[in-house]
Amino acid sequence: MCIFTRAVEHVSDTSIFARMDGARQYLIYDMRMTSSEDTAMTLPIPVAPGAREDAVRFIALDEYKDFFQDMRAGFPVATRLTRNAVPTRSRGPALEVQTVGAFEASFVPGLADFERLDPRFRLPTETWTRLGRYQDFGFVVFKLRAGKALQVHPMAFSFPTRDPEQLFFPTVHVHDGKIHGEAEFDHGLYYQAENGGRPKFSNVLKSEKPAQQFLRVERTGGAVRGDLPCHRIELRGVHKNLDTHVKL
Repeated sequence: MCIFTRAVEHVSDTSIFARMDGARQYLIYDMRMTSSEDTAMTLPIPVAPGAREDAVRFIALDEYKDFFQDMRAGFPVATRLTRNAVPTRSRGPALEVQTVGAFEASFVPGLADFERLDPRFRLPTETWTRLGRYQDFGFVVFKLRAGKALQVHPMAFSFPTRDPEQLFFPTVHVHDGKIHGEAEFDHGLYYQAENGGRPKFSNVLKSEKPAQQFLRVERTGGAVRGDLPCHRIELRGVHKNLDTHVKL
């Protein structure tokens, strides 16, 4: 899911990469956006129960802004589709804000911990009440600057997942403060899995070569395995506004 704390005029060309490494999942997230004011993007993630404040490991990819451009080069022939309860207040200390490349980022272990986050990054409690499915998730928050058709460099991190048997892609989106049952998707989803995974989609493409032949794997902070190929799913047009999973 991608939730913005301020209204954004436009979001498109979203790319997400995922890989499982034992009980940790890597995520790399990129998009193009237009916003007239600074905002923060929140990504709920299915962290393992009891995850601590240092559970998420952020990866700076400001030196590899072309990650998804290189990723797409691995697929020379691309098939495109037509197009609960309010949390209690936490009394802990303020959550850490880290500088990760060009971003400020924080990990929020649970909904109640948003009270400990920098006020710039908070969302109204009623927003989370309406999104009851995330009551026991953790949250990664990135502060983004205003700009027109801004291509932000990839945001990357790993986290201890509650379900190592499937990859999680945060594809639900709330861009206007409202929660819609259906939404317009413009997503390219990429992943690595030793067995190829078991996606529910029929339009999955596999790269012709292993990742090390079209990606600068050494710049990904361990997120990508050079010896494995990558897989690609195109998610375009109007779909149910849900997160996406690929079983392993």
